[in-house]
Amino acid sequence: MLVSQRTQAVNALRSHLAEFGIVVSKGVRNVRKLAEYIEDTADTLPHSIRQVSMIYLQQIDYLKQRIDEFEISIRVEAKNSNISRQLQTLPGVWPITAMAVQAFAPEMSSFEGSRNFSAWLGLVPRQYSTGGKQILGRTSKMGQKDIRRLLIIGAMSLINVAVRKGAPRGSWLERMLMRKPRMVVAIALANKMARTIWAMLTKGEDYKNPMIEARV
Repeated sequence: MLVSQRTQAVNALRSHLAEFGIVVSKGVRNVRKLAEYIEDTADTLPHSIRQVSMIYLQQIDYLKQRIDEFEISIRVEAKNSNISRQLQTLPGVWPITAMAVQAFAPEMSSFEGSRNFSAWLGLVPRQYSTGGKQILGRTSKMGQKDIRRLLIIGAMSLINVAVRKGAPRGSWLERMLMRKPRMVVAIALANKMARTIWAMLTKGEDYKNPMIEARV
């Protein structure tokens, strides 16, 4: 909620200033640039517009402080949770994601298998038939959207690292990145992460990297 409010405030300020020829790219990372433009045009920007812009900046700064405080609180709680510590052994799962799973997901025993848990999150592609052949469509996106979004963000972070440094040779990720757009790969990877989370919590085990085990 706080993150979306900050994003909305940033977008509102961007639109507000764009009417006066101040154009800045999307993203909260560009707030500093917006503030610099407001200061640089202090003599030419109408006083009333500058006042409104400063109110937006104050709101954005307040929301950032609240988000930072919330993240610190989450990290402290995550350190004191065995389940959260266990989940964070899975690459792409950080304290907020781990705590979201712990807070919002039901007991893993309530799912018949890992696919059911992934489907509950809305990460399993819908299936339909045509000409007697099973076709995989887009994900339903009907499940628990907070955990789903966090898993996709974590998956995309892993993908960005793989693109920069190279995915493990011969790995599933390397093959997928060669054939599919990054966002498609991110959703597929988030699906695999969800299934792994189910297995970890069901067995009470930390994550085990299959590639490392294969070398032992």
